[in-house]
Amino acid sequence: MTDTAHRAHPTPRLYWLIAIFLAVVTAIEVAVPQIDALDPIKVPLLWILAALKFFTVVGFFMHLRYDKKLYRTLFFFGVFGVFPLFIVVLLSLHAL
Repeated sequence: MTDTAHRAHPTPRLYWLIAIFLAVVTAIEVAVPQIDALDPIKVPLLWILAALKFFTVVGFFMHLRYDKKLYRTLFFFGVFGVFPLFIVVLLSLHAL
């Protein structure tokens, strides 16, 4: 398959499975703050769950998974490039 060829888009069944998956992850996110035993790992766990949902939504509903590799690369470069930029801005403002 060439880079310009499009893969087949997901079926309605796959969209339903993704919706169920996102609902389950959301339910876990709502439950985590209520469980005292998770206090030491609460914040990292919520960050991981949020990232999981983010990449699921971006990959399927924004159709990046089915677009050209260049588009995915540019999108993820922007997503991950913002963190070093944010750190530099905070350091320049003496906020860190």
